[in-house]
Amino acid sequence: MISIESEERPWGRFFVLHDEPKYKLKRIEVDPGGRLSYQYHHKRSEAWTIVEGVGTITLDDEVRDYYSGQTILIPLGAKHRIENKGVKKLIFIEVQTGSYFGEDDIIRIEDDYNRL
Repeated sequence: MISIESEERPWGRFFVLHDEPKYKLKRIEVDPGGRLSYQYHHKRSEAWTIVEGVGTITLDDEVRDYYSGQTILIPLGAKHRIENKGVKKLIFIEVQTGSYFGEDDIIRIEDDYNRL
C-alpha cells in the first residue's frame, strides 16, 4: 500500500500526491468557511486547478472566484490565498514548481488562525 503524506490544518487538510526534486503535487481540501493564510513564497511558484466547489482567490490584492476546471497561476513571490465561501468542501490540485517545497517557505502576511 502506498502511504500518502497528509496534514490537518485549521481550514481543512492537504494530501501530498507526488514529491520530486523539481515539483510537488498536492490535493487540498478547504472546509466551508475556511481560508488559507494570505502568503507568498521565496522558492516556488504554484498552479491551482479547482476540481470541486468555488474558490475565492486573492492574488496580489485582486479577488476573483474560480470554478471547477479553472486554473490560476501564482508566480514566485506573488501574494495569494484561497477561501471557501460555499457550503460544500472546496477541492483543488496544487502543482508547486521551484527549488524548495518545505512548509517553512510559507511567509504569512495575514492569517485567521494566528500562525504568523
